[in-house]
This record gives sequence, structure tokens and C-alpha cells, in this order.
Amino acid sequence: MENSASAALEPLLSFLTFSLSTLESGFYKLPGSAVVARYVKSSHQNDPGRTILELILIIFAIRTLLQSRTRADRSGKHFIKFSEKEIDELVDEWTPEPLVQPLTEWEQKDLSSVPVIAGPNGPKPKLFSTGKTVTNLASFNFAGLAGNEQVKDRAVDTLRKYGLGSCGPPGFYGTIDVHIDFERDIAEFLGTEAAILYSQGFSTISSVIPAFCKRGDIIVADRSVNFAIQKGIQISRSTVRWYDHNDLKSLEDTLISVEKERKKRKGPLTRRFIITEGIFERDGEMVDLPKLIELKLKYKYRIILDESISFGTMGRTGRGLTELYNVPASQIDMLVGSVANGLCSAGGFCAGSAIVVDHQRINGTSFVFSASMPALLATSGSEAITYLRNNPSVLLTLQDNIRAVRAVLEKTEGITLLGHRASPIIHFCLRTQQQSLSVTPATYDYEAEERILQDIVDDAIANGVLITRAKHLRGQEMIESRPTIRIAVTAALTKKEVEKAAGVVKTSVTRILSKRR
Repeated sequence: MENSASAALEPLLSFLTFSLSTLESGFYKLPGSAVVARYVKSSHQNDPGRTILELILIIFAIRTLLQSRTRADRSGKHFIKFSEKEIDELVDEWTPEPLVQPLTEWEQKDLSSVPVIAGPNGPKPKLFSTGKTVTNLASFNFAGLAGNEQVKDRAVDTLRKYGLGSCGPPGFYGTIDVHIDFERDIAEFLGTEAAILYSQGFSTISSVIPAFCKRGDIIVADRSVNFAIQKGIQISRSTVRWYDHNDLKSLEDTLISVEKERKKRKGPLTRRFIITEGIFERDGEMVDLPKLIELKLKYKYRIILDESISFGTMGRTGRGLTELYNVPASQIDMLVGSVANGLCSAGGFCAGSAIVVDHQRINGTSFVFSASMPALLATSGSEAITYLRNNPSVLLTLQDNIRAVRAVLEKTEGITLLGHRASPIIHFCLRTQQQSLSVTPATYDYEAEERILQDIVDDAIANGVLITRAKHLRGQEMIESRPTIRIAVTAALTKKEVEKAAGVVKTSVTRILSKRR
């Protein structure tokens, strides 16, 4: 009986064998079929479950393509019928929700208090509202390059030759020879293999981080990094561990705990990064770069260092912390700087090895999708580098002015100066029992302090000195910083001028605080 059953099935099996053979021979006649077959064999051998999953997905895709595009009830029998009058009444009654909450009285006052400059910015600009000339301690004109005639003449010549816009992203006909020259100038200036230019300062670090840090990678970052770094870390979707602000002992403890966690769960080695700032925009503190590099080498991490404040201000010729501490720039894996702050142009850069730079040309989102900077800003940056190289005394003047401002403000009652003594940005907050920028635990009234500081700013401006509160996005940043006034010292003023300006600020602080007592 078994033989008879086998004999009955034999024609069917022969037909199936013949059909499969025909299909196989027909499949291999198709272009690229061998590649597909090799992929399927390799995939099935390494992971049979994956083959089953892919077959299910293919069947689902075919089913989706063949089924009806919509399953809506076209008959409309389940719809509520409204008359034209009822529709008009519903439309009249509908009130859309506001896109944002209306500004509070304080927010409106704060917005209206922002000064507007009439004409070019510089060490002594003119206010649009009053026409009064003020001493500028608010703008990031550290080396006094804003309005520099040498830079201005080069920019005008470039404008006449190239026009204004670049008309495209760097990878799509937006790269001009002056961009290449500027990248080479930055790399040579810092002593790195290469550099890449970004057209927006904020987008530089927030593009560099996700270009290298991916899901599953480890980021160890300072709690007080600026908002651009926070956004870059958020976009990367990496695993993040935070260490206490500018505390390298806390950093080392965090690095040790990360390794212990990995060994405990027997996880694989992943890419690991330390992210911090050279000089912190939030409070003017300076990182101990040699110690940071020592920890990097000891625990095998890569460093992403944001020198947006220290580039163009620190070191003998403005090369930043690497020059200040006599550390080779090659020790920093990704060195990020601001062309807008340090060179008074626009945009930012990332310097490092040729591999690091080339990777960003196809993975740096701001580089790929944003128009490259106008040619005149690139040549302005190159000319600014030349100026810093040829005039190192300008940074000596900057440090003299920093010491002069701090000497006056340190004697002021009711405030506490923050940050490193060599930092070109000087923050001060109202003096209370808690002097840390951290808000854990909070012992001050944020809005009340902001109002007092704004009164000090307004009084100083009324007396001829332009300063500003440090602005933050409350509710969006990782930590809530203590309200401060930020002074940006410049080398474009003489020592007597900055001492006089600091004296005005001191008088404004004393006047406003005496009214509050």
C-alpha cells in the first residue's frame, strides 16, 4: 500500500521538482540574482530566524500593495449630517488654541529692554533708542577684531570679487576656494591635520556630536555644558553619564563606574567620548586640559572639546587651551571652535585628523544641509588669524583688561564673581548663602534675582556702559543656572576705559541694591 501511495505522489513530486528547477534557472538569468542568492544563503546560515522574518515582511508588503488603498466608509451612513447653518455656527463658535502662551508682563519688559545698535558694532557703538554712544562690555569682541580696518578691507575686496551669498551647501556647489583656504588656515593655526568649516556657530557642536556618537555609544559630559552641546547629545541618542561641573575627580569616578557597569553586564566595548568646554559659557570656568587628557588616555576615551570661548582669547596667539597649556592639538580628537566669537566673523569649525574631518563632510548635518558661509566671512576669518599671529600683544592687552575689570568688581559689595581669573567672560551673581550655579537645593528666587539684575543692566546702560544678563532657555536646558550678569571684556578698549566702565557697573550695583534694602 505504501508503494502504491509513493507511486501516486511521484508524478506530483516530479512536477514540483521540475517547476522549482525551472524557477531557479529563470531566477539566475535575472541581472543581480547571484548577489541576492548569496545574501539569502549567508543570512539563512548565520540566522535562520531572520530568513523567516524577511519572508513574513515580504508577504506583508505584497498584501499591503494588493489591498484597497482606503477602507473608509464611502457610503457615509455613519456620518452625522449637518445643515449649512449648523456648520456655520460650529465654525463661528470654534476658538483655536494659541500656539504659545502669551507673554507675561515681565517677559514683555525683558524683551523690550534688549538694546538695538545703530550702525556698526564695536567697542563703542551707538544705541538706536537714544543715539547715545556706550562702552560695549556685552559683545564677544574679545580681540577687538570687530571693525578692524585690516579685516574690513579684505572683506570689501572679497565682496566685490565673489558677491555676497554662496548659493548652496558645501557639497552642492557652495564651496568656494576661500572656504578651502580658511579651513587650511585654521588647521595650520591650531597644528592639526585638517579642519572643517560650519556656517552657523550654534549648529557646529550640535552637528559634530551626533556625527560621531550614535545609539549604544557612551558619552560622559559635564553637567554645565552649553545648550548647543546639550542638543547635540540629545540628538545622538547615546547613553549619557554626567559628572559634576568642572570636577575632574567626579569625572574619573564616572569613568570608573561606566567600566564597572560594562563588566558587570558583560557588555561589549563601545565608542566612548568625554564632552566638555574649554571655558564654560555658563560661568567662565576653565577646564584643566592636561588632567583631562591624562584621564582620556588612562581610560581610553575620545575627547570632544568645545573651545567656542577660549579660541581666539587664550594662549600667546589665541590658539586656545592647547597653546595655553602647551598641549599638542593632536591630543584632542575633535576640537571645536567658534569663528563668530574668536574671529568676529561667523560660523564655527571642527579641527582634528583628516579622517575626523572627512567623516563630517558626509555626516555633519549642518555641513551637509546648510548653505556655506558667504565668501567675505571666510576671508575675514583668515585675515583675523593673520592678525592674531602678527599681533600677539593684543591678547596681553585682553588679559590686562580682564584683571582690571575683576579688580574693580571684586571690591563690590553684594555680588560674587564667578569663573576663572583669565576668562574673558566674567559672570557675577547676587551674593547669598549659596554661591554655586547649581539649583540643588534652591535657596533663591529666580525671577526676583532676574529683575534685580535687569535693573542693574538698565542703570549701567543709562550711564553709558552696555552689559547684559546671561540669557537661558528655562525649562529646556538640563539644569537651571543661577541668574547672572555677563561681562565680555575686549582688547579694543584701553585699561583706563575698562576700569572706568567697571566702575560704572560697580556704582550701578551699589545703587540698585541699596534701594532694595
